[in-house]
Amino acid sequence: MLVSIFNDVIGPVMRGPSSSHCAAALRIGRLARDLANGEFDQVLVEFDRAGSLPTTHDSQGSDMGLFGGLLGWEADDERLPDSMSVLREAGVGIRIETVDAGDPHPNTYRLTLSHGDARTFLRAISTGGGMMEVLNVDGFEVSMSGDCHETLLWLPDRGPELARRLEAIVDADAVLVHEAEGLHLVEVKAGAFVSDSVLADLGGEFRIQAVRRLAPVLPVVSRRDTRVPFTSCAEMLRHDAGRDTPLWKLAAEYEMARGHLSETEVLARMVDIVRILRRSIAQGIAGTHYEDRVLGHQSGRFDEMMRAGRLLDGGAQNRIVLYVTALMEVKSSMGVIVAAPTAGACAALPGAVIAMAEERGLSEERMARALLASGVIGAFIATRWTFAAEVGGCQAEGGSAACMAAAALVDLADGTLTQSVAAASMAFQSMLGLICDPIANRVEAPCLGKNVMAASNALACANMALAGYDPLIPLDEVIETARRVAGQMPRELRCTALGGLSITPTSKAIELRLADRARAPGRGGAPR
Repeated sequence: MLVSIFNDVIGPVMRGPSSSHCAAALRIGRLARDLANGEFDQVLVEFDRAGSLPTTHDSQGSDMGLFGGLLGWEADDERLPDSMSVLREAGVGIRIETVDAGDPHPNTYRLTLSHGDARTFLRAISTGGGMMEVLNVDGFEVSMSGDCHETLLWLPDRGPELARRLEAIVDADAVLVHEAEGLHLVEVKAGAFVSDSVLADLGGEFRIQAVRRLAPVLPVVSRRDTRVPFTSCAEMLRHDAGRDTPLWKLAAEYEMARGHLSETEVLARMVDIVRILRRSIAQGIAGTHYEDRVLGHQSGRFDEMMRAGRLLDGGAQNRIVLYVTALMEVKSSMGVIVAAPTAGACAALPGAVIAMAEERGLSEERMARALLASGVIGAFIATRWTFAAEVGGCQAEGGSAACMAAAALVDLADGTLTQSVAAASMAFQSMLGLICDPIANRVEAPCLGKNVMAASNALACANMALAGYDPLIPLDEVIETARRVAGQMPRELRCTALGGLSITPTSKAIELRLADRARAPGRGGAPR
């Protein structure tokens, strides 16, 4: 699947502490709900003992997202924190177990839905930033990313023959045949579901036993004829051929091709995202509250002191710090944020871009252009690597955010394409090896400081690039290095709550205090 800026980089619009956990789990739940045709009264969730989810699924939003998806909710639904309770009140039994499955990916979900004698199984992984992939359906090895309409047909045999018939009469992107235990599963990926009339004509002849339709869960769907002009920074520079096209224009060109959209539509989508972010920033500064969190409302005091001139003179940097902390507080209070590129690193990029744009008196469209510029840099990262801290540590989240934000800030300053790319490279270089070690198993601290650091790094590198500093190492090589460094990092330092600050005595004490608070009569995690 080709990376989309709106699918994979700037988005989803969501609630919850972690996009890898909450948003991806919600999308997995939505697909599982469709797979079961919405009919289930028992849910079994299994996590591999060696993965990241046994220690993080509750506090980082996997449960909240998964059960919200099973209810058919959207990622920004205000009811998400109560999804497990709502599902149980509807009479659904829920079991969550840790098993020795040997799953190679740390973010693997094994989900079994039952209704009477009927049983549906799905195995999926969260790949970072809210993206996911279904790998197995009822024993059939598949690859589904939620980017198209999926029609699944079960039959005892003759799968290849049915596939050929469907290819002749249906406008499909792909028709695939899977075999398992002597049975066939025909999968039709298309821009629309296979119609009832077509299935009625073929059902008897091919003895189709079951039909399921899985709706897309991503905002930009994929098409068979989709091509993008470049997939790496080097390819983009060759494509530009020395014309020095602004980075945002190249990003728009990329997403126009990926999403079959006009430039006007691409910009309008990003302006909508800018407006969501500005509302969230204002909400964060005004004050947020949530029971199950480590840090309370702090950005309001920063705002007061900044306005009173009682902080050290940081210029635009102080506004950036304010906006970054406001967005992080909204995230930790289950407010609406945009994973850009992830929920854990949701604040560095938009905080830097919106604060700097406001300091310079620039419009929301200019903000949107800068976010687009960051998006294509993020697309290069997502194409070759990941945004998942469970795979790459915080260098995959905060490092990527700093890289993207630096390019965006240069674009905001009308810098050249070469300068944008240089800033991105320098910012990423300085964050290689960054670990992920959430205090008390919540995505709040040291995540707050790392988001501030990423934004500050981006500003410094943007100015250095504008002044002509030499990054030395091309961006593509830095991305490849980050991927290689991730493979050399111990598992304990990659968002498992098994290393770093997460295992300090104070972190454990805070975690116990939050658990006791949640168990206290009349207390819970609902927003106040």
